[in-house]
Amino acid sequence: MTVPVPADAHAGGSPAGQDTRSSATAPARLRPAAPNSMIERMTLILDAFDAATPTLSLLELAERTGLPRSTLHRILDQMIRLRWLAHSAGGYRLGMRPLELGGLAAGHSEFRDVVNPLLHELCQRTGFVSHLAVLDGREVVYLDKVGGRFAANLPTRLGGRLPAHTTAAGKAILASLDPQHVDATFRARLPVRTPRTIRSIADLHNELGQVRLRHGVAMDNEESMTGISCVAAPLRGGGPANAALSLCGDTRAMNFRLLAPMVLEVAREASSTLFPRQRRWQ
Repeated sequence: MTVPVPADAHAGGSPAGQDTRSSATAPARLRPAAPNSMIERMTLILDAFDAATPTLSLLELAERTGLPRSTLHRILDQMIRLRWLAHSAGGYRLGMRPLELGGLAAGHSEFRDVVNPLLHELCQRTGFVSHLAVLDGREVVYLDKVGGRFAANLPTRLGGRLPAHTTAAGKAILASLDPQHVDATFRARLPVRTPRTIRSIADLHNELGQVRLRHGVAMDNEESMTGISCVAAPLRGGGPANAALSLCGDTRAMNFRLLAPMVLEVAREASSTLFPRQRRWQ
């Protein structure tokens, strides 16, 4: 199937006057401002852990959260008592409570089980990084990530979030929703991440209309991260999309005309497995 793509959607495309020499290297972790509420502080602490660093010292947690060590130590003691965290000689790590609550998201596990082999296939065929993402309000949450050496340059991670309107995966899902739902969700000001980020609800609706014309294929041409472009397609049965898979890489190496049909094909293969009894989208 031929998937129409914008005239400027090609490798290395950039707005007039914009420097295209930007590196795709992930930005350094920014130190967030310390929040006031206990719930926000607990969330900040939980978010500090990732697959690469499952155990952190008090000093490392202080650096990642921006919380004073005295305050942080008191909160950590409470989180250990409530089983959000555990502590040993090696440092702090996630406790049993997050694992138990994770069991409530078993539906996401089914998505990962079906889509993960297809993500590996996309990665092997293209050399780019593939993702599985779901929509949560105004953001996408990454459930899976597969990639080679370039994956380390992409600051996405399992459980990580990005504004949906800045990502190909987010736009692929949003295009399947009722426009009134999109209006209600994005009533507030749209966050801007790069000079290419969509900045108004009107422009977002126009973009989502183009996604529908491309049979659900969405594109992110340096809208979320400078130097990084993505193409995505939704996973859906007969109704709105439940998730999307995407392929991301260095803008200079991305060929949307070649990759869009490939991603759409794989997304439809995953959808047929996930929703075998539902009338699928055309």
